[in-house]
Amino acid sequence: MMRARNGNTLLETALWTLFLTVLIVGMVQFGKITYVYYMLRKTVYSAARYLATEQGTNYCDPGDPNIQAAIQFALTGTSDGAGTPLIPGLTADMLLVTAECVDPASGVPGPCTVGCDDPAIGPQPDYIVVNIPNGFPVQPNIPFLTLAPIPLKPSVVVPAGGGVS
Repeated sequence: MMRARNGNTLLETALWTLFLTVLIVGMVQFGKITYVYYMLRKTVYSAARYLATEQGTNYCDPGDPNIQAAIQFALTGTSDGAGTPLIPGLTADMLLVTAECVDPASGVPGPCTVGCDDPAIGPQPDYIVVNIPNGFPVQPNIPFLTLAPIPLKPSVVVPAGGGVS
């Protein structure tokens, strides 16, 4: 009778060990995904903050030197892009920079298109928006489970000329 109990205990221990291992590995992967999201959010915030303090930027032109310098600063820590990438796999074409102006009639922010031809005569936008619209794919690695990549899409809105929104 005692041997039957030992067999049951061994079987239950094996099943629970497998379950707990998958659970612990899943928690570690969730922590890694959270950390990558945090790093991506810091990256887009760095680009937005950099642009919020720049003047004469044409937000309608993605090739504007200020926008390119801000994106390179966020990606590598240098405005010329000479540093090593802080997040492997994140490229400049993944980031989107837009500007928003508050409509004086409704008080609602919306896309800024006034002054696109000449930023010197156009109004300064009220907000700078930087995001990763198509997402940064993160692949969770959990044993015995095949999961699709998770696209992380952080977005940051910073008032032009300063603080955090």
